[in-house]
Amino acid sequence: MMRSYTAIIERDADTGLYVGYVPGFPGAHSQGDTLDELHDNLREVIEMLLEDDAPAMADLAAQDRPKTSA
Repeated sequence: MMRSYTAIIERDADTGLYVGYVPGFPGAHSQGDTLDELHDNLREVIEMLLEDDAPAMADLAAQDRPKTSA
């Protein structure tokens, strides 16, 4: 299953680099000279974080799910 994440992206006025992060996803941040490079870098970081910390990210995802009552 392919998941999608929303990233906040800004252009650093001093360096000209695009910088981005995924809110609520610890460690999911990167930078790039172009938007394409930033996209690729963020994708790689997220993949590594999910591989390294899959149980913790599953717990984080469970916290984001709406609560239901019986």
